[in-house]
Amino acid sequence: MSQIEGKVAVITGASSGIGAAIARKLSEAGANVVITARRRERLQELASGLPGRSAILDADISLPDTPGRLLSIAQEQFGRADILVNNAGIIAAGCIDSVDLDALGQMTRVNFDAVVRASYLFARVFKAQGSGAIINVSSIGAYLISRRMGAYGALKHALEAFSSSLRIELAGTGVKVGTVAPGTTRTEIFDHIQAPGTAAAMPDGTPLEPTDVAAAVLFMIEQPERANIARLAMFSATDAH
Repeated sequence: MSQIEGKVAVITGASSGIGAAIARKLSEAGANVVITARRRERLQELASGLPGRSAILDADISLPDTPGRLLSIAQEQFGRADILVNNAGIIAAGCIDSVDLDALGQMTRVNFDAVVRASYLFARVFKAQGSGAIINVSSIGAYLISRRMGAYGALKHALEAFSSSLRIELAGTGVKVGTVAPGTTRTEIFDHIQAPGTAAAMPDGTPLEPTDVAAAVLFMIEQPERANIARLAMFSATDAH
């Protein structure tokens, strides 16, 4: 039996890709899941195929009240919350002359501001109950410097620093905090950074699959109480970085 049997997990950005794979993995391991994203139809489709109990919230994670609504749903539907996986993320990239500054602002709200708000809200509850886990999905972009992706990489680097600070602050409370930083993963996110009329901007090489990242998240959560994996970086076996 999995260590998360009967636990309640909240997963953001769960309508596709890594988030959907994490929801399936945790549900298969026996967790009750609360899944959120903006596309209600996708969430309903995912929930209908999960083996365990689930609840959905179609909402914009960048809105200030969304994290609180997620916590309330977990507590009302399942009586508690035990795991938070901050997975929602978007990419806004471009050269200095053409990058969409409004898109960069929205990326900041989704990729960092929402994670900070959700992490603090759930951390307060987890600390009070003496147990819990917060896993923030980062990126190897946090450790790499590349042109056109400066803001994205900077936000992921900030996410790593914030997660480390939160982990240190919660040490000894029974609450674990860690990040999983995947490399190029086959998801829809690349569909949104392609140039008009071109194929999706998937980098060369053999990408990771969303299920690979989901397995890593479950591995981190299932560690014994004495162990906290602070950072797990995942590279494709063909990645030369």
